[in-house]
Amino acid sequence: MRLSARVDYALRAAAELAATASGPGRGRPVTAEQIARAQEIPPKFLESILLQLRRGGIVHAQRGPEGGYWLARPAEEISLAEVIRVIDGPLAHVRGQRPEQLGYHGPARALQEVWIALRASEREILELVSVADVAAGTLPSRITELVADPRAWI
Repeated sequence: MRLSARVDYALRAAAELAATASGPGRGRPVTAEQIARAQEIPPKFLESILLQLRRGGIVHAQRGPEGGYWLARPAEEISLAEVIRVIDGPLAHVRGQRPEQLGYHGPARALQEVWIALRASEREILELVSVADVAAGTLPSRITELVADPRAWI
C-alpha cells in the first residue's frame, strides 16, 4: 500500500486536531499555521489539504482572528479510512481501476480475488482505527497484535 504525502499530512493534521480537541485549549479552533508547525507540514500544502477535509466533512473552518479548524465530529467517529477516501478516493486500485472492474483470464483469473481480499484487509484495519486512537496513541488490540509480529516490520 502506498500513501501519498497528501494522505500522510491529512492524517497527521486530523490527529493534531483530535489531540487539541481533548487537550487544554479544547473547543478553540486551531490555525493552519499551528498545525503546520506542530506536524512539520508545508503550510501552503496543508491549506489545500484542509480545504479538501472541509469539503469532505472531516473538519469545520472559521475565518477571522478567532478562526481556525476543528473536527466536524468526535474523533472517535472518524476512521483513517474516511480521511484517506476524502483525500485520495477509494482505498484499493489496480492501474487506476477498482479490482471488481478488472478482467483477468486463464491462470491469472485468481488475481482479481487477491486484490479484492487485499482491499478488504486494508479497509478492516483503516476503519478499525479512529483519529482519536492515533491522537491518544492507544491503538485497538488487533493493530498491536499485528505490529507485535516481527515480520510486520520487514
